[in-house]
Amino acid sequence: MAIINSHIEGGEDAGLVGMGLRISVSPVQTAFYIILVMLGIIGNATVVGVIGKSVIMDRVGGRNSDIIIINMALSNLLVSVMRNTLLIVSDVGLELYSSKEWCQFLMGVWVWLRSVNVWSTLFLSAFHLQTLRRVAPAIGNLHAPRGLPKTLMFILGLIWCLNFIYSIPAHIYSTSGDVNSTETLMLVSSTTRPLLGCVWNFPSSYSGLAYATTSMVIHETIPIILMAFTNLGSLYTLYTHSRMRSSVPDAPVIKRVPAERRAAKVILALIMLFIASWGTSIISVNYFNYNRGSSAEFLLVIARFANIIFIAMSPAVLAVGHRRLRSFVKSMLSK
Repeated sequence: MAIINSHIEGGEDAGLVGMGLRISVSPVQTAFYIILVMLGIIGNATVVGVIGKSVIMDRVGGRNSDIIIINMALSNLLVSVMRNTLLIVSDVGLELYSSKEWCQFLMGVWVWLRSVNVWSTLFLSAFHLQTLRRVAPAIGNLHAPRGLPKTLMFILGLIWCLNFIYSIPAHIYSTSGDVNSTETLMLVSSTTRPLLGCVWNFPSSYSGLAYATTSMVIHETIPIILMAFTNLGSLYTLYTHSRMRSSVPDAPVIKRVPAERRAAKVILALIMLFIASWGTSIISVNYFNYNRGSSAEFLLVIARFANIIFIAMSPAVLAVGHRRLRSFVKSMLSK
């Protein structure tokens, strides 16, 4: 959800809408957060580099699932570089403030990347369900070069474009605050505090709440519900295929069940990690927005770490189940 900002010292800026409550951060929390951010940057850069290299070198354009994984890891990497590294700068005590123009740019980028991150993860889950439900592999010349799949690239491009359109209000209704900026409403898809002095600046608290509620429904609630259904569908499809193996042993899809089951376990682990991470943020931030009880500050600390857990840990989950990533990690450890 979003946040509404006011200045402690009243005055002409008393109506600004900002980003996140100012909370004290202990050195232990800061150190742990820095470790998670570094894991996210190194891990997702490795995923993009290793799998991206295999896709480029593959004469048929690479597997569709690899391209989707690269897209998801790229969105994770950009969130870490464009947002989480700046949060570290804030944590170590450097008080930096941006101009209104830079704040508008950064606020739009933060919301854009986080929204893309959500829908890219959902698309991975939905794509795997679709793959499991295919009756047979595509028919064609398996040895002819075919390049990148156009339909898949179009869908991925559409995810980025539609979420860019959604982030436009974050560019318009934001400005630069100052050291006295505080907040009363927050947005999960951005940060949980003022960063570089950037705060929301909606015309009224009602318009800010409307944007925040829309964000909660579109980018927080619906994707998690859809992820849960797609994963249940994948598990049910695998169960059905497994029961058919004895009666139709030569069926093309059924012969792939062991490999698909391994892939399903990895994707299921990724989605469960995402749901736990994102769901914790939703609960914590909305408790702050609508309850404002004694546990609000503690829950915002939880939300802050929940936001980074998926980005930091998803490369490790992929390394367990992806053959090329696993081979790369083994080769690095053996040196």
